[in-house]
Amino acid sequence: MDRTQRFDPNQTVMAGPPSADPMRTQMMAAAPGGLDPMRATAMAAMPTKALEATIVPGREATMANGPAREQFLLELRAAGTGAPGTRTPLNLCLVIDRSGSMEGAPLQYVKQACSYVVDLLTPNDVLSIVTFEEAVDVLMPPQRVTAKEPIKQGIERLVCGNTTNLYDGILLGLQQVVQVEDPGRATRLVVFSDGEPTAGIKDFAALVQHAGDVKARGVTATFLGFGPDYNEELLAAMAKRAGGNYYYIPRPEMIPEVFRSELEALMTVVARNLRLELKTSRWVSLRSQHDRQGASDREHAIALADLERGTVIEQVFDFDFPNHPLGHYRVADGRLVYDDLLTGRTETLDLDFVMEFTAEVSRYSKPADPRVGQAAQVAGASRAVEKTILGLKTQQLTRAAAVADLQKTQMLLLQEGRVAEAQEVTQALRAIQSGDQGSAEKTLIGTMLHLDQGKKQG
Repeated sequence: MDRTQRFDPNQTVMAGPPSADPMRTQMMAAAPGGLDPMRATAMAAMPTKALEATIVPGREATMANGPAREQFLLELRAAGTGAPGTRTPLNLCLVIDRSGSMEGAPLQYVKQACSYVVDLLTPNDVLSIVTFEEAVDVLMPPQRVTAKEPIKQGIERLVCGNTTNLYDGILLGLQQVVQVEDPGRATRLVVFSDGEPTAGIKDFAALVQHAGDVKARGVTATFLGFGPDYNEELLAAMAKRAGGNYYYIPRPEMIPEVFRSELEALMTVVARNLRLELKTSRWVSLRSQHDRQGASDREHAIALADLERGTVIEQVFDFDFPNHPLGHYRVADGRLVYDDLLTGRTETLDLDFVMEFTAEVSRYSKPADPRVGQAAQVAGASRAVEKTILGLKTQQLTRAAAVADLQKTQMLLLQEGRVAEAQEVTQALRAIQSGDQGSAEKTLIGTMLHLDQGKKQG
């Protein structure tokens, strides 16, 4: 029976809340030994699921018989530990920009970083490598990482080409990882580029939608932007739509460290392809600032970031209620669907958003639960950063005013324990004060994405 048929979200709840030509990359030979790269060794099943969900209403009750607004916090907590020495096996594709602008230090540092990635992988990991310039090529099809030196020698032979065909580079990368069918692996494209797309499909909206199509295939993509010329708004928007991370790399020597951070996090992913489906009751409006899609005003589908061990995703939802009589009511019916890398299955969590409506002023006037308030402040910080970026771009904010606004955001983030994002704001402040507004904007775009993901250490 369809789930919407067996449950009416409008009904009253009586109980309590519950990559030959030197300009083209040669494809590397398959690994020796005849290993089948498509045979994946799954992780041993664990007795518990990777995620636990908690719903926290802002208040225990809201005002009945009058318009009201309340916030709910959805907290998704990943499993904190694994067996000693265990990690998540990977299905990883490196998508490398080797356009003309990558000549010299940028490409050399990318080669260094990719070789470092190879050294970290094991025969239990599947790796593929795609390169792009005007043409796109497979340097290595998906295979187990058993003979590392031939892989690193192939990477070292990379040379720069011409223009930047980002769209087809991503498409070819996607074609590699989808050949590996194993729900127990963390699957990721890691895309590196230093410039605007100048070949193939270049339209902003089409590229962002392309990233969404990647996500729809169950693949997450991370984007790394290097140097002053790439389009940070494009790469960050693609990262957000593809459910991955975005990094601004101001100096070539930072490339290996950023690759390392991304890979080490990927090795601890326990839940991926998180999709929250939310259906509000007929009399409820959802006001949350989420990148969401849905079949109607009442139905919302929200893609969430992958979760690593010991991390938490916090998402705040704002609901508006009209006049409503006394009693407990389900205001929204939710379902979280995700790939659980501990159980090796697609799992589902049912979520009920329940609110009590009361006429007792003493109850609906109580201060909001501090956990909900703190999460809402962090979400608000993302909007504040966005406003500062827009003010700088349109010159509606002076440098001094932008610095003052960012210092307030920095203080808030420190108070809320968001140290990594506060450090990014510090980096942007230094860039503004030194006159490098472009670097500041590239950094802050990443800060916004990280805050929107709502992810933190648990």
